[in-house]
Amino acid sequence: MKRRTVVYLPAAQRDLLDAFDYVRKDSPAAAAAWLERIDRALGRLASFPRSGFVPKDRRLAARGYRVVVIDQHLALYVVGPQAVEIRRVVHGRRRYAFLFKGAKTPR
Repeated sequence: MKRRTVVYLPAAQRDLLDAFDYVRKDSPAAAAAWLERIDRALGRLASFPRSGFVPKDRRLAARGYRVVVIDQHLALYVVGPQAVEIRRVVHGRRRYAFLFKGAKTPR
């Protein structure tokens, strides 16, 4: 199986930094450990890009999105021929479909 590059798009990077900063206010150590768990879990997508599930939201599924659950967060991503694009990382209780209105279809 071909390994792909895992790429964090700018929106996902902002999501991670915002969540990291929020947790860091209470516990810098917990924030660092959380970020490490996220990175380790998403790094596995390089070898197993289709291991996440297809979202229930039909619009996201039609655009090729997949989802990985990490603790209480959802990482939404798209598998391309060369790379896995991490598009967003959101808290699982958050309604997230609105984040993708007008999102481009994967290549």
